[in-house]
Parts: sequence; C-alpha cells; structure tokens
Amino acid sequence: MDAIETDALTKHYPVGFWRPRPYVALDALTISVREGDVFGFLGPNGAGKTTTLKLLMQLVYPTSGHATILGRPVGDVDIRRRIGYLPENPYFYDYLTAEELLAYFAGLFGYRAADGRNRAATLLDEVGIGAERRLPLRGFSKGMLQRVGIAQALINRPDVVFFDEPMSGLDPIGRRDIRQLILRLRDQGCTVFFSSHVLSDAEALCSRVAILAGGRLVSSGSLSDILAAHAHGWELIVGGVSRAVIEREVPSAHRIIEYGGGRCSLELPLTAPPEQVMARLAANGASIVSLNPLRETLEDFFVRQVGSR
Repeated sequence: MDAIETDALTKHYPVGFWRPRPYVALDALTISVREGDVFGFLGPNGAGKTTTLKLLMQLVYPTSGHATILGRPVGDVDIRRRIGYLPENPYFYDYLTAEELLAYFAGLFGYRAADGRNRAATLLDEVGIGAERRLPLRGFSKGMLQRVGIAQALINRPDVVFFDEPMSGLDPIGRRDIRQLILRLRDQGCTVFFSSHVLSDAEALCSRVAILAGGRLVSSGSLSDILAAHAHGWELIVGGVSRAVIEREVPSAHRIIEYGGGRCSLELPLTAPPEQVMARLAANGASIVSLNPLRETLEDFFVRQVGSR
C-alpha cells in the first residue's frame, strides 16, 4: 500500500472582481509515495507545492480529483491521528514557552500530563532546542521557531509527516540536525513528504522526487534513476604519470587537472571506453586511483526541467 496517493488532484482559485476567471494553482496532479520513503516535492515559487500540501491537510478543498493517505481519504479522522504537518510559515501562541506549547499539543493527542512533558522534552532535544525552551516563543528567531515547528509535527509519533520547506530559516548546523532527524524518521519506518527549494538537501535525503512547474507535474521517479540517466562522461584519477604522457596516450580527454602528489584528473567522454584508457596509462607506469561517472546534479536536472516550461 502506498502511503500517499493523488489522482488528478486539481485546484482552481477565482481571480478578478467583475468577471472572475479560474486561476489553476494545481493541474491534475497524480503521484504516489511509498511507505517509508523520503519523498522530495520540488518546484519554483508558485509551482503548486504549498497548495498540494494544503489539499492533503484539507485546509483547502480540491476543485476535482482526490487523494488518500495510508489508503484512506484525506479527511478521515483516524488518519489525522497518524500524520504530522509543518506548514510553510508556522505560527504559535507566542506567550507560551516551547515546552508549554509542545505539552499542549501532546495533550490534544491524548497524552497524560507527565507523558506529554516527557515527549516534549525528548523532541526539543532532538531538534536542538536547549535551555531556551523555557523562554516565551515571542523571543525566538525564525530558525528556532522552525525547529519548534518540526518538533510539533512529530509530537504524536506520526506514520506520515508532511514538511513544507523544513529547512527555511535554518543555519548550516540546523540544516544538518534536521537532515539527520529526517534520516532517523526514515529508519524508523516513517514516511516523510517534504517540499523544498534547497535541492542539495533533497539530493542528500530523498529516495524519490517529483518536480512541479506552473501547477503541473513535469517529472517524477527514483532519484538514482533520474540522475543515472543523464551521465555525460567519466572522471579518471591517476597517479605516477606525467601530463605529457597523458596528453599523448589519451587525446580524447576533455580536460586534465593536475593535483598535488603527482595525481591527475582526466575528464573522458562516454564514447571513450575507460578500460582501454586505463590499460594504456597503466602500461606507461600510471596507478589508477579512481574512476567515477560524471552525472548532472539534481540542481542541473531541476533547472533543465523547469527552464523548458
């Protein structure tokens, strides 16, 4: 069973005063997310990412199409007990402390007072909120509020968690902490669905991704398959051989970079069989350090897909 499914999910907003016309915020989105996956939902501003999350949370209702979470309609009350949600711009009761806020949310999910306080303390430790947890939220920075927002999304030990831009406002240490938290959730069997503009984080975390542009799905699939399909060459690193020998034996090399310690990096085209190149260099006394395919990054793929729309 898929954790999340959407079938032709569509949302129109009326715009204009005298003669309202529909603005298509999301156009027939059909995706599926497997249980236990970390799924990246990517796209430029205005692509429809937040609209999709609001539809899944039933904060807004679809014009057409439908969606399910854990095999049940998105409005099912029992399913709501099993999901967590971080909105793009979380807003909390700012006169409460972080401890008080999380204990309050824990109570909404049926925790007893002592258990709720313990659960709040554990989550605040996980997201990196220290002694400041006893201070009112009105004094928190955006990054600290984001950490608290992530903690509240996990207060009920959800089976599926939705993060809308979870890295927003976080410094490099905060981003590292949240990446590690997401990986721990994955290892515990939780399905993580998150939208992001930070493509390096998506590339590091996601097993599958979907890319939206203009409210439409432009690409989706396994991250490894998407990037593997766009290899454009080989990087061969060798040692113990001069640049002159390399230029003589490997005229097909696009680029040669000399490193310290007598090592060189060669960029080879896909049409040049690397086994033959390595054999020729080894015959001239070279040692092979490494051979790796050159693939485009997720950012390269994203720009190419979105830029063509």
